[in-house]
Amino acid sequence: MTDEMLAWQTERFLQLETGRHGHVVALRPEQVVEVAFDGIQRSPRYPGGLALRFARVLRYRDDKTATEADTMDTVRSLA
Repeated sequence: MTDEMLAWQTERFLQLETGRHGHVVALRPEQVVEVAFDGIQRSPRYPGGLALRFARVLRYRDDKTATEADTMDTVRSLA
């Protein structure tokens, strides 16, 4: 992630913030993010039960709405 992308992300996410719970920041589900990863593994640490291995942000998708984003069902089908 470049410094420019990190600065943009920080500003954008602050606009979408709905609350904070410890180190977790809740956001309105409006920004679509394209994420690349090397694999998927089962994990009891996450509510969805899966973890993306070596996940990284490729880009932000302003051409897609949140309703067009993949869901946990899609991730589970890949696992």
